[in-house]
Amino acid sequence: MKPHAPAASAAELPPGPQERRTAKRGTAMSSVTDKAATPAAQRTARQADWLRSILGNQQFLLLVALAALVGYFTARNSVFVSTGEIAGMLLVFSELILLAVGETFVIVSGGIDLSVGAVAGFSGVVAAFAMRDLLAGHQSEALVLTVGTAICASIGIGVGLVNSALIHWARLVPFVATLITLGAGTGMAIVLTGGAPIGSDSAAIGLTADRVGPFPYLSLSVIAIAAIAWLYLHRSRYGRYTFAIGSSAFAARAAGINVRRHLTSVYVLSGLLAGLTGMVFYMQLGSGAPTSGDGAELTAIAAVVIGGASLLGGVGQMGGTILGALILTVVSAGLIISNVSPNYNKVAVAICIAAAASLQALRPSGRRER
Repeated sequence: MKPHAPAASAAELPPGPQERRTAKRGTAMSSVTDKAATPAAQRTARQADWLRSILGNQQFLLLVALAALVGYFTARNSVFVSTGEIAGMLLVFSELILLAVGETFVIVSGGIDLSVGAVAGFSGVVAAFAMRDLLAGHQSEALVLTVGTAICASIGIGVGLVNSALIHWARLVPFVATLITLGAGTGMAIVLTGGAPIGSDSAAIGLTADRVGPFPYLSLSVIAIAAIAWLYLHRSRYGRYTFAIGSSAFAARAAGINVRRHLTSVYVLSGLLAGLTGMVFYMQLGSGAPTSGDGAELTAIAAVVIGGASLLGGVGQMGGTILGALILTVVSAGLIISNVSPNYNKVAVAICIAAAASLQALRPSGRRER
């Protein structure tokens, strides 16, 4: 007698007509629900992506902050946007942006240059001695300023080479190496001058007043230098090498980049721009003041950090640096025109740095601004 096959369980039985109809209705309802929910979910995802992109775009946020500051100070005093006031702010911006541009290259490469303010003051003083003698000999103003510019540039290049030697040959970290030249430059400027300004060149001051609309010729020259620096940092092999070294000097060396030579050129560039800043100080003051660059290095670093650069290296934007310098210039001028004590200027700078650092924290991790 053949054994009976075991009875199939209810779970194993094929679905009947009623079950099939119920399953079809359930599938249809689920499909309708999914179709209805998908556009809403997609809109939510798009909104979240848009918000993240806005928060991650520090340059856009800086531009909004700059516009808000200009609007606020204009509401307090309409003179803030007058032609003369804008021209004055652009001259102050010219001093800051030259230092900040050089500092951007250094910070992106993974270093730091604390000597730029001292280099500006010291080079301006040394050039002022030579220009004073030339003026005493009744030389033309064009020759006087040309010689002074050459002297300032040469001193800046020399200090940049000294910084590089201290870093690569004396094996000092950039912070210590440039701190040494900061102290030496500041001290030498005071020793040479006895703490008093050198020279009196009213013609140089007059040249800074020449402008096209609200744009002084001096500021236009500095803006052209900043534009060239932007191209070099973001559109040239030199800039790519700078980012690569700041991201990983070991990997850059393995890729065939001469790291030591490139970093030397970066510090020389920073010194050169700092020396030219000394000439800008001279033209605005009509003399070489030993204290003209005091604290300027911290303001330049602040502009770079506000612009989105990382002090760890490998991250930075020249456009962000320019916006950071503009914000600091506007804040400083706005406080003055609002009759706020200049002592609060450093507090305002600290607040700007804190806000910029917070914006950096909102960026997606590992993102590189190139």
